[in-house]
Amino acid sequence: MLLRTTDPFRDFDRLTQQLLGTTNRPAVMPMDAWREGDRFVVEFDLPGVSPESIDLDVERNVLTVRAERVARNGDWQVLASERTRGAFSRQLVLGDNLDLERIDASYHDGVLRLLIPVAEKAKPRKIEVTTERRDPAAIES
Repeated sequence: MLLRTTDPFRDFDRLTQQLLGTTNRPAVMPMDAWREGDRFVVEFDLPGVSPESIDLDVERNVLTVRAERVARNGDWQVLASERTRGAFSRQLVLGDNLDLERIDASYHDGVLRLLIPVAEKAKPRKIEVTTERRDPAAIES
């Protein structure tokens, strides 16, 4: 007879925490991204994060977004703790067709918004076709 002394769902819970994170160690920063004409827009949900804790870095083609939601300290007893706290980090690999020197970032109502313009070299352009005038006398000889 086999006696099981552990919780059969423990491994499932551990896997879920690794993939989704926990309230003390979040796994991801929710994001939306889309293109509007000649620029890309990326928005990250960071409710309750102080703008001073947000850090943006670009190295080569990698954009790194870091932020931190600090736990509140005080003389009280926690009854429920479902909001994630701690440091958040996310990296995006950006293409060569974006102008990484002109990224604009703003933070309003808990949403970090990045505007990333398309590089001039990647914008569509017309190429003029020229014709070569040939001398009719040169063709006959």
